[in-house]
Amino acid sequence: MLFMGQDTNNRFGLSCALALPLKDDGLIDYRFLAAHARSCLDAGCASVTVFGTTGEGASVSLTERGEILGALLSVGINPRTQIVGGIASASIGDAVEQIRILSDTGCGRILLAPPFYFKGVRDEGLYDWFARVLEKIAHRSIGVILYHIPSVTQVPLSIELISRLKASFAGTIIGIKDSGGDWAFTEPLLRTHGDLTILIGDERHLAAGVRLGAKGAISGLANICPAVLLPLIEQGKDDSRVIDLVAAVLKYPVIPAVKALLAHRSGDKRWLTVRPPLVGLSGEEARALGAAYNALFGG
Repeated sequence: MLFMGQDTNNRFGLSCALALPLKDDGLIDYRFLAAHARSCLDAGCASVTVFGTTGEGASVSLTERGEILGALLSVGINPRTQIVGGIASASIGDAVEQIRILSDTGCGRILLAPPFYFKGVRDEGLYDWFARVLEKIAHRSIGVILYHIPSVTQVPLSIELISRLKASFAGTIIGIKDSGGDWAFTEPLLRTHGDLTILIGDERHLAAGVRLGAKGAISGLANICPAVLLPLIEQGKDDSRVIDLVAAVLKYPVIPAVKALLAHRSGDKRWLTVRPPLVGLSGEEARALGAAYNALFGG
């Protein structure tokens, strides 16, 4: 089955893993988010990803998910081709409900993370969890991108597990987002599952991944510098500045660091607010990160 937003070459391009703008009271600033999403698309992103890691998705309620999607649609964003929806749940039922909200809004693709609460689980258990979720959404025309991000979930997706899921749910599993940051995993993933849309989550490996057949990226840095990332995706062209920027960001907790860079680039301090249990960077840390960005890209 071919899903809308996926051409015969499985091209994906650059999707911005949208950061979540919050008001001082921690409520979502929906208009600000919609305007930011629109600006990312206008800057060359093929889509935006909501409720992902960078978007503090695990802290976004079911009601807020619907409100965010409504805000994006209000500025003319096409849910079928321009929105990817993140799913983060340890519960099969909650995962299905999150998918329902996206599907009922018209979204064509989801980013499905493994259950993140239970650690040390076997591939057999993970297969059963994914299978039950996918069986419950089989009637929905929605493509599933599996999400490998063991630094956050502590639940890695093995090459063998991906093979089994791909065989059992052909046409539903359309891709993998690899945010493991481990080239020793990324390279065999590309060689074994190159028929799927492999997306690189660690921008340090993006150009090399594209040269081996990766079809794009879902990137937190696309909030900040999409024009810098596009040549890596479109041409597989190395850019040492991207590697250095990722290294600078990784000195701090990633989500507050991305927001600090957004505030630095835009001059809008509203970006600095994060939801508990996250804590924003200190003023000194934010200034140091901004200076590192300026040294790479000019201030």
